[in-house]
Amino acid sequence: MHRPRGGRRTLVLAVCCLSVLLVSLDTTILNVALPSMQQDLHSSVSGLQWTLDAYTIVLAALLTLAGSTADRVGRRRIFQLGLVLFTAASALCSLAPTTGWLVVFRMVQAVGGSMLTPVAMAILTNTFPEPRERARAIGVWGGVVGISMAAGPVLGGVLVQSVGWRSVFWLNVPIGLAALVLTALVVPESRAARARRADPVGQLLVIVLLGALTYAVIEAPGKGWTSPLIVACLIAAAGTLGGLVPYESRRAEPLIDPRLFRSAPFSGATLTAVFAFAALGGFLFANALYLQGELGLSPLAAGLRMLPMAVLSLVCPPLSGRIVGSRGPRVPLLIAGAGITASGVLAVVVTGSAHPSYVLLALVYALFGLGFGFVNAPITDTAVAGLPRDRAGVAAAVAATSRQVGSAIGIAVIGAVVGAGVRAAAWWIIAGCGLAVLALSAVTAGRRSPGGAGRVAADVGSEQSMPVSRTGR
Repeated sequence: MHRPRGGRRTLVLAVCCLSVLLVSLDTTILNVALPSMQQDLHSSVSGLQWTLDAYTIVLAALLTLAGSTADRVGRRRIFQLGLVLFTAASALCSLAPTTGWLVVFRMVQAVGGSMLTPVAMAILTNTFPEPRERARAIGVWGGVVGISMAAGPVLGGVLVQSVGWRSVFWLNVPIGLAALVLTALVVPESRAARARRADPVGQLLVIVLLGALTYAVIEAPGKGWTSPLIVACLIAAAGTLGGLVPYESRRAEPLIDPRLFRSAPFSGATLTAVFAFAALGGFLFANALYLQGELGLSPLAAGLRMLPMAVLSLVCPPLSGRIVGSRGPRVPLLIAGAGITASGVLAVVVTGSAHPSYVLLALVYALFGLGFGFVNAPITDTAVAGLPRDRAGVAAAVAATSRQVGSAIGIAVIGAVVGAGVRAAAWWIIAGCGLAVLALSAVTAGRRSPGGAGRVAADVGSEQSMPVSRTGR
């Protein structure tokens, strides 16, 4: 398997960073545009939630499939297809006449997005096989999320205020085209040494689980938790989860290999990603409505208010990556949990005032940016470290899926709370997510955590010498 060397590796890292910039910039800009979209399209709060969560659900449901397919048919090929779909769908989103059409185009956009993040991580894992170099590369890659958070709110504010909310989708087109050209020029093709079979039943179960659960959380405040439709969705989600684990355990080549979760660090990283990104999704959604709806700020002014969060989200990931490479993931995760928790608790106090102090509000955003800035590198590195490179796409996809699941849950739950008029509860939920990150980092992030990835790698890797069972056919 060919791996680029020297300066070419830097170019491959740059291409992967462009892809994550494409996806993450779209999210941060879109949050600033939500109030303008609500006014122009006459959308409800639940409609705004669906413009975010329809994308997130589809993305989460397809990430693992995209990762395993890339391992099988070629990572560069799938990466290029994802860039084409995401770029084209972004152009369609800018033309959406109603909230319903916007949701449909966002779902198409998510199909392309599902082929970018996990596949880019698999490409990086193949390009930087040495653990210390990989951790630093992931730190740079995670720093691009910080760039999007730094540029997104301000750039989104300028675009929305001067041109309109539709312009936030235009920005994806030149970035996507540039990434597509560079991918063809510098990214080598790579794939798993042994092709894995598709798992359509497992894929269907994942889609039903995520879709039913998210629909229930978003629509329950309006329809009622005892509504037959909401109850049916909750039962369907619980039943699907109950069937997914034993079904995947019986397959020789499952969509999601349950053995990966025997590693305490891997399981801890997955849960940490869920809580951290639930906090992020809820935080961005609540703040967009708070700053522009309650405080009456313009889109640009709202974006500028969030700059402290953006700057720290930019500065901290490379530092986090270096610490992970030299000392392991525990310290960055402890900082992440403490920052998110402190931000949520302080937000309860600050936003409870009719005339909030902008200094204290800036501190709320700074603390959240500190926490989120330290979380990406350790959870991403832990997800792929010690596992066979043949499984890089699948492992990275599980990590990316946990992020999107967390984001979907955060938007759904925080949106429901804000829609019910209980804003203080939203900040307490965010603080609770930070406490969960703290607890998980203390229990699972140590170098000597039980059920380490090395043993799991041996278990997973040993299947290449095993015959394929009937359940895998």
